[in-house]
Amino acid sequence: MRKTLFALAIGLAAMPMLALAQQSAVGKWKTIDDETGKVKSIVEITQATNGTLQGRVIEILQSDHGPNPTCDKCSGANKGKPIKGMTILWGLRPDGAGKWAGGTVLDPAKGKTYKSKLEIKDGGKKLGMSGCVAFICREQTWVRN
Repeated sequence: MRKTLFALAIGLAAMPMLALAQQSAVGKWKTIDDETGKVKSIVEITQATNGTLQGRVIEILQSDHGPNPTCDKCSGANKGKPIKGMTILWGLRPDGAGKWAGGTVLDPAKGKTYKSKLEIKDGGKKLGMSGCVAFICREQTWVRN
């Protein structure tokens, strides 16, 4: 009986932490191509030491340029570098419950950067990732891995 009560107490104590984790963008996400609907990669979002969020490609699942594509259209330090391992999302700051804004996202296929924002959706199972130029935004829905 004592073990059952202890297990129940631990389970109840963990529930708020699980709910909080569901409202965080930190974790691994399957990126879904908004044109084809196919899963393209896995991006791991972490919290940087300054409190902002950043995302790094940890796995390429589908590419038109082979299993180890490089960022050929990128400029600067990313030019010709492997996309796997590349930081493609950075500088996002909290902007309300389950929302982050003010960041930058790199589209390795085009080699261009855009203003970015994130929003938790579907109880933490999905993430709306938007890249914006001026006031025109394009959103992809990523799925928690």
